[in-house]
Amino acid sequence: RSIAKAVGMSTLALAVAVGCSSNETKSEPVSTTPVASEPAPQPEPAPQPEPASQPEPVSNTMDYTVVRGDNLWNIAGQGDTYGNPYAWPLIYKANKSQIDDADLIFPGQVFEIDTAASGSALDAAVQHAKTRGAWTLGEVESSDRDYLAQ
Repeated sequence: RSIAKAVGMSTLALAVAVGCSSNETKSEPVSTTPVASEPAPQPEPAPQPEPASQPEPVSNTMDYTVVRGDNLWNIAGQGDTYGNPYAWPLIYKANKSQIDDADLIFPGQVFEIDTAASGSALDAAVQHAKTRGAWTLGEVESSDRDYLAQ
């Protein structure tokens, strides 16, 4: 009774409800050491982005296969090559290993055409075409040799 008066009836009721009593001792000690448990799951690493692939190099050349009736003047004048017939010396110079005479090309030959020729190269080619002078079929003109040597 003295306990009930000292702490009040409501406190005693609470102590009894949770299993506590002033006369009772705990049979199991309460440990303050944390209980070993499974490690907390680690979040999955974020997916790594694929390394950026290098873009394919843009080609500044195209292949042109000569057909019957072609000549360097007409090939250079086509819109997908230079669009300027006076640019024919560019084709001649780029393919000098297979063109003996700029005035003689043959069906089936495959020429590499630089579609991104520099302005100075184009200017030099046009200048040569306009000042080449007389030419003879089957003969390499000295002006052509000079142009190729540049």
